[in-house]
Amino acid sequence: MTQTLAPTQLLGPEEFRAAMLDAIKGREASNASFSKAWADGKLERHHFARWAENHYQYVGPFADYLGIVYANTPDTCTEAKDFLLQNMYEEELADIRHTDLLIRFGEACGTTKERIEDPNNANAVTRGLQAWCYATAYREHFVVATAALVVGLESQVPDIYKKQIVPLRETYGFTEDEIEFFDLHITSDVVHGERGFQIVLENATTVELQQRCLQFIRWGAEMRFSYTKSLFDSYVAPDLEAAAKA
Repeated sequence: MTQTLAPTQLLGPEEFRAAMLDAIKGREASNASFSKAWADGKLERHHFARWAENHYQYVGPFADYLGIVYANTPDTCTEAKDFLLQNMYEEELADIRHTDLLIRFGEACGTTKERIEDPNNANAVTRGLQAWCYATAYREHFVVATAALVVGLESQVPDIYKKQIVPLRETYGFTEDEIEFFDLHITSDVVHGERGFQIVLENATTVELQQRCLQFIRWGAEMRFSYTKSLFDSYVAPDLEAAAKA
């Protein structure tokens, strides 16, 4: 069996960026079963309610994850700290908190603010994703954590929501106010994702850091894919099985 040798040379910016994109490729959450059912118009409002209850437990603490990374970022890395601070500000203090928009969508689907905020209504995979985000933020070098959370997770959002927002309007009949959460993130997370790439490109200055970043981008993409698939397995598949037996 041929043994794969660990890279010994630092990747240039173009090679490293291509490697980061490749680390996500094939693991995109937009291709998970729940995302496909959503885009194909096969879900019902109570499925979206379960999504909102789970998604809140993942993205609700996102500013907390970033705050931990911010605290671990050296003061000399001013651009990285500024980005993390701005991202936290947009999540929590801009015109409207992003989680408030998520709650608004959930309420339009038939759930309540109380149910959305209650972690008992999230499944085990969602709780695992949240724990992984916290652990990565706490334990990893700031550039590795940025790679995981911003590149591996957040940079996927525009592609996911672009496929989902059209059926929300045209198939499922939501109003523009009810789906503002998705519209906002299609725009904001393009910017966040690109700045995340730039921070990783500029601050992963050793072979070891580059490879650690790539590993955590892969893991982040796998985590989001598994989380999204679990929503189908937990809430949609049982309904399909019951309908088939009826």
